[in-house]
Amino acid sequence: MKFSLVADTLGYMESTTKRLELTQHLVDLFKKTPPEIIPKVVYLLQGKLRPDHEGVEVGVAEKIAVRALSKSTGIPVTKIEREYKKVGDFGQATATILEQKMQTTFLKEDITVERVYDTLFKIAELKGNRSQDMKMKYISSLLNDSSPIEGRFIAKIITANLRLGIADYTILDALSIAFTGSKENRPLLEHAYNVCSDLGKVSESVSKEGIESLKHFQVSVFSPVRPMLAERVKSPQEAREKMGNQFAAEYKLDGERVQIHIEKDRVVLYSRSLENITSYYPDIVEKITKSIKSSRIILEAEAVAINEDTGEFLPFQELMHRRRKYNIAKAVQEYPITVNFFDVMFIDGKSCLDMTYSERRRILESVVVEDAFARIMPMTIVRTDDEVEDFLENAINSGCEGLMLKQLDSPYRAGARASNWLKLKREYRNELGDSLDLVVIGAFYGRGRRTGRYGALLLSAYDEDSDSYPSVCKVGTGFTDESLDQFYQILSDKIVVKKDPRVDSGLEADVWFEPEVVIEIVASEITLSPIHKVAQDKIRKGSGLALRFPKFTGKIRFEKTPENATSVNEIITMYNNQKKVIQSEKQF
Repeated sequence: MKFSLVADTLGYMESTTKRLELTQHLVDLFKKTPPEIIPKVVYLLQGKLRPDHEGVEVGVAEKIAVRALSKSTGIPVTKIEREYKKVGDFGQATATILEQKMQTTFLKEDITVERVYDTLFKIAELKGNRSQDMKMKYISSLLNDSSPIEGRFIAKIITANLRLGIADYTILDALSIAFTGSKENRPLLEHAYNVCSDLGKVSESVSKEGIESLKHFQVSVFSPVRPMLAERVKSPQEAREKMGNQFAAEYKLDGERVQIHIEKDRVVLYSRSLENITSYYPDIVEKITKSIKSSRIILEAEAVAINEDTGEFLPFQELMHRRRKYNIAKAVQEYPITVNFFDVMFIDGKSCLDMTYSERRRILESVVVEDAFARIMPMTIVRTDDEVEDFLENAINSGCEGLMLKQLDSPYRAGARASNWLKLKREYRNELGDSLDLVVIGAFYGRGRRTGRYGALLLSAYDEDSDSYPSVCKVGTGFTDESLDQFYQILSDKIVVKKDPRVDSGLEADVWFEPEVVIEIVASEITLSPIHKVAQDKIRKGSGLALRFPKFTGKIRFEKTPENATSVNEIITMYNNQKKVIQSEKQF
C-alpha cells in the first residue's frame, strides 16, 4: 500500500478540527487499506509502532533527524535549522526542503506503508555505539524517496510530533463505521480494546473477520486490561443514593495502581496508563510469587511507599522517586513499599471480569498469602452512614486518602468509569469536593521572579462525549520555584505551534501544549464562567463552568493519561452537589 494514501489523509486531517470530518477521513482511509496492513496504519496514526505496554519507541532526537535530512538532500544543516526555526514545525520544514530537492532530482520509487513501518521498527530496535549513525542512515534512505507531503509526516512520526488531535475513541468510531457499517457497533470494538489494550490487533480482527470476531477477545496474561475507574462522591448519603443500602468499603491508598501479571516465574507490572513499569519495582518481581497461590494470574494492587520503622504510609510523591532510569536498586532501598491487593482479573485460564465483586474478593482472599510485603486491602461491608463514617475515619488515621465504595454484585467493567465504584476522599467532604486531576493545555509567561518560566498554566477537564479538552481554569498559585522549573522542562517537548484541535478555550495562551500532562488541583468552589468552556451552555446559555481560587497541590499525576483526568460530567455533578449544599445552608 502506498504511503502517499496515508500522508494525504493526514494532510486532510490537519486542515480540520471537526471530529466528524476527522472520523470520515479515517473511514475513507481504512476502506482503502488491505486488512493485513490495517494494524500498521493504525499504529502510525497513533504515532507509535506497537501498543504502549510493549514499550517500543522510535526514539529519534530532532538533531539526528535534521542531520538525516541534510544527508538525504545535500542541503546544509544550518539552512535546514533556519527553515525549522522560521516555520516552527519540523514536518513542514522537511516538506519545504524536499520541495527544493525535487527541483533538481527525480523520485526513485514509491514508498509503501510497509517500508515506512518496518524501517521505523528497525530504528526503534537499534542500540549501542553506532545506533545514532544507523538511525540517520535509515531516515535518510526513507527521505531520499519521499515526496514533500510524505516526508512531512515521516518527520512528524519519527520525532513524536504527529499531533492530529484524535484519540483512540475516534479511531474506534472510524473502524466501526468502515467495517461494521455503523458507529453504533463501537461498544463491541471498545470491549475488545479494553481487554487487550491493542488497537492494531482489534483493527486487524474486525477488518479481516467482521464484527463477530470481536466477541472472541479474552483477557490473557501479559496483555494488560484497561482499568476500571470510579466516580466520586462527597458523602456517605450520596453514596447510598447511588449504590443502595449495602456495599463494600475499601481503604483508598495514596500510591501507584499496579496491574500484576504472573505466569510461573515471570512477573510483569503495568501502570494505570498501561506502561510497563516492571523495572521500577524489582522487589515486587522478586517477592510476589511467594505470596500468590496461583501460577497464572492477573491481579490489581496499590504499591505504596512506607516508613519501615513505623509502618506508616508515605505520600505518593515518595513513590515517584523510583521513576528513574539509573540507580533503581538504591531507590528500592531508600523507598520501600508494600503491595496492597484489591482485585483479580484472571486466574488459571479463566477471566474474572464478569464475576461479581463479592466473587472476585473471595478469590483474592483465597490466593493471597499476607505478610509484611503483600497485603489484601482492608475491606468491610457497610449498611449505614455511620458505618461508612467510622471506616473512613479508620482509613484516614491509617494514612489513607479515603475509601473506595463498590457494589457487591457488580462485574469489573474494563475501561469504564461507572457508579459501581465510587471514591470518597477526605477533601471531598469540604465544599465542592475540591481535588481534581486536570490536563495542562497551555501556559502564560511569568513576570518578575517568574520571568523566563511559565507564570500560570491553563487547565482543562476531559469531555468523554466529544473527546475534547475544554478549559476550566487558569492556575498560578501553589507552585514553588522548583516545580516551575520542573514544568518548564516537562512541557518543553509538548509544545505545539497551533492549538490542538481537541482543545476548547476562550483564553489565548502564550504557549499551547499537546494535552498529555495531568496535575492535581484544589479549589474553593465551581462557578459559572463566560470564558471557560467546561459544560458550555449545559447549566446556563452562554456560560461554562470554572474553578474559583484554584491551587496546584504539588502532585503531577505521571500515572494518569489525559483521558483519565477529571471529566466534564464529574464537574457538572460536583457543581450540582455544591448548589444543594448552598441551598440547604440558606434554609438554616
